[in-house]
Amino acid sequence: MKKLGWTFALAATAALSLSACDEAGKPAAATPKSPPIATVNGKPISAEAFDIWVQSQVQKKASELTLEQHKQAVDAIVNLYVTAQAAEKEGIAKNPDTAARLELDRMNILANSLFEQKVKDTQPTEQDLRAEYDRQIASMPKQEYRARHILVPTEEAAKAALAEVQGGAKFEDVARKVSTDGSKDQGGDLGWFAPGQMVKPFADAVQKLAKGEMTAAPVQTDFGWHVIRVEDTRPIEPPAFDQVKDRLGPMAQQRQLREYVENLRKTAKVEVKAEKPLAPAPGEEPAAAQQAPSPPQGGGAPSP
Repeated sequence: MKKLGWTFALAATAALSLSACDEAGKPAAATPKSPPIATVNGKPISAEAFDIWVQSQVQKKASELTLEQHKQAVDAIVNLYVTAQAAEKEGIAKNPDTAARLELDRMNILANSLFEQKVKDTQPTEQDLRAEYDRQIASMPKQEYRARHILVPTEEAAKAALAEVQGGAKFEDVARKVSTDGSKDQGGDLGWFAPGQMVKPFADAVQKLAKGEMTAAPVQTDFGWHVIRVEDTRPIEPPAFDQVKDRLGPMAQQRQLREYVENLRKTAKVEVKAEKPLAPAPGEEPAAAQQAPSPPQGGGAPSP
């Protein structure tokens, strides 16, 4: 039988820190719902912690494992506890970096557990969904565009292409000849798009043009230099409420969570001690950036 690849990933060890802490910062004992699956030097491994660890490793519940897989999992988590206890004896937990990571893991688990509980407790009403629908529709662009462009690597090449079109050459012929974009075979035709589908400098330029107009000067984006001509415009028809109703719930819940966190922040006593964060080592993210919790992410504006 093929063995599962049980690991001692940091995410798995974090999953074992679900209990709250007392004022001294030490984990407070949680009352387990089931007998422990094992003990290590007198320390019980609860069935709840075991199940969470198994799910973090193989995306299955412990009850779904075969007898052989269950044995492998027990052996692996016992090894994890043995190793963690050895680390505690050697004072690893007192290392400033390790202590900071443990604290951030605990904060992250608590915050995300709170978010999960709030999601369960605050199911959006029909009124909430209607309000979210109105907000999303209001934020949607009102018009979409069909445009052609010529994309070249330098401003000089873009100016030369622009001058050629202004001199009477067909836009699509110039695009086929000099453009570096995949649309060159279609004469630079990009088809229909909403402004949000394009990078901002390109979208901003397009929205300033009427049907048949071309940019007076090349437009720079991260892709290079563009000469753009708008071929046509048409209004965007928003989807009906019933068509996107199922997608509005997560959006409304995320908004409620953001408002909840904002209200918590308003009532909290926050004292920022450092004007500027310490610079991380080259190629390394600050620990806070890696661990900072945030409400579950929802989608953007609803689309058909």
